[in-house]
Amino acid sequence: MESHDQMNQIPESELLQAYLTVITATQPQVVPGRDLITFVSKKSGLPQLWSWSESTGECRQVVEMPDRVVTAKHSPCGAKTLIGMDHKGNEKQQLYVLDHDTLQVEELVVSPQHFHYPGGWSPCGKLVVYSTNRRGPGLFDLYVADIETKQERAVYEYNGKCVPLIWLPDGSGLLFVTEETNVSQHLHVLDLATGTARRIGVEGDGLYASVQLTKDGSGYLLTNSAENMMALYRFSPERAGAELLLQAEGWDIEEAKLSPDGSKLAYTVNEGGMSALYIYELASGKSMRAADQPRAVIQTLGWMDADRLVFTLKSPVLPGDIWSYSTGGQTFQRLTYFGVSEHIEPLLCEAEVCSFASFDGVEVPYFYYRPDASRQTNRQAGEKAPTVVYVHGGPESQIRFEFHPVLQYLVGQGFNVIAPNVRGSSGYGKAYLSLDNARKRMDSVADLAALVQDLARFEEIDTGNIGIMGRSYGGFMVLAALTHYPDLWAAGVDIVGITHFRTFLQNTGEWRRKLRESEYGTLADDSDFFEEIAPLNHSHKIKVPLLIFHGRNDTRVPVSEAEQLYAEMKQRGQAAELFIFEDEGHYTEKMENHIELNTQIIRFFRRELEK
Repeated sequence: MESHDQMNQIPESELLQAYLTVITATQPQVVPGRDLITFVSKKSGLPQLWSWSESTGECRQVVEMPDRVVTAKHSPCGAKTLIGMDHKGNEKQQLYVLDHDTLQVEELVVSPQHFHYPGGWSPCGKLVVYSTNRRGPGLFDLYVADIETKQERAVYEYNGKCVPLIWLPDGSGLLFVTEETNVSQHLHVLDLATGTARRIGVEGDGLYASVQLTKDGSGYLLTNSAENMMALYRFSPERAGAELLLQAEGWDIEEAKLSPDGSKLAYTVNEGGMSALYIYELASGKSMRAADQPRAVIQTLGWMDADRLVFTLKSPVLPGDIWSYSTGGQTFQRLTYFGVSEHIEPLLCEAEVCSFASFDGVEVPYFYYRPDASRQTNRQAGEKAPTVVYVHGGPESQIRFEFHPVLQYLVGQGFNVIAPNVRGSSGYGKAYLSLDNARKRMDSVADLAALVQDLARFEEIDTGNIGIMGRSYGGFMVLAALTHYPDLWAAGVDIVGITHFRTFLQNTGEWRRKLRESEYGTLADDSDFFEEIAPLNHSHKIKVPLLIFHGRNDTRVPVSEAEQLYAEMKQRGQAAELFIFEDEGHYTEKMENHIELNTQIIRFFRRELEK
């Protein structure tokens, strides 16, 4: 392990590169009947499918796809894998089948102008189900494809967005959800013989997760349809309704997975952005919290066997790898070491959990990454440090207790970094989630202003020298903060952000418009409000330099959002720069673009905040 003195000898460009090129391993899945767990990693430069062998402990890339792997679903016998791949970040997955014996990949469903959402394999392993919008931009229908003949047929039409989940154990039907809004779904069962669907699940408005069935046809799921938080239920596809089994007071149960022998459920609780792992014994109804678990986020639960779980584990100091947990031995074990970087490990720091009362008394949580005073060699004793506020996207998302390379680099360079979960964030219940809906939109921006006031209580923070950055909806938050509270900020970075909700809703995908209007307001009823708050209409108020990034192939927030803002600011002579990645969409997936984007952000903040 390198000392702090050795770290100081590393050239700045190499140190930044070390942060930005940290590799992770995510989305683990056990391959049935084989000595393999697959996962997704960018080790080769793009998200690709990798595997870990239990017998050898070795990792290898399974196959090289020409573009990023978005999803992978294994057949019941483990002989084949359904792979979803998009094109240059456009999120329009096309479906391919990988044969694990020959490692050959064949096209299954390719219609490049359309979206495809895979739902999984039939029990016999001969069919797969997916939804696609071929009938119209906002119309998603369920299709079934035969793996051998490549024949596909529509089995259900839906005038909106629907996503298939799983097959019934006997193969006679499917479970799927229809998306009513971004935070509300309805659960249905489809009879393949008749083509009719019935709504099942819990009455009310909410999301569904971890929907799974036992061999006898009963099932388990998570939903917040009847509660403020996500809770665990037992249900049957034969009838509507469900039996409440378990709640975690004040927090969401965010994932659950039934053991192979059907005796227990592993589940995680989202406790303020960190995960707590529990084992629930179905016979006794008792839960046991996993012993000695790291402070981290745990995702993508799976069972290796009746005793061992596998999952992704990540934290601010653990970028992301595949881990296991033994329920018998109550021990955690790290299986992969992709997220190891000896250069930066001594510099990584965990975050403190803080909160403040906003302008109306609502309690708003945030993570505070506080730099090690011993590393601030370029500052005098007692000198205040610049600060960067990072705003997550969504808005129905949550900044988690995870590794963020740019945030960690800034902290390592002596910056204070603040990552709030303003009202409208997920993880704190439906009531908190709805506090920024429609014409309450600017209350979440006011949270950012109140945050700056709260930061004044920290002696080391210079509240007159704060930068702000965010991606997607977080980009809108950056622009809204710069235009409505222009005197609070010293610099801003907008990544694929919304500049005007009217133009965003007019130009985004038709099906996405319907879902987003429930959050932002509608073009029919709220256009006057959109004009009132639009950062584009107030961009003349921006007093500080602004850095703008966008992907040309973004199907969520069109690139026109960035172009129209930049054009107006440059026409007025304001300090703005625009970078467009021609081969990216809403996310920056290619490693070279990831490095370029974040290198520019670091240079920008160092130039503007370290004057």
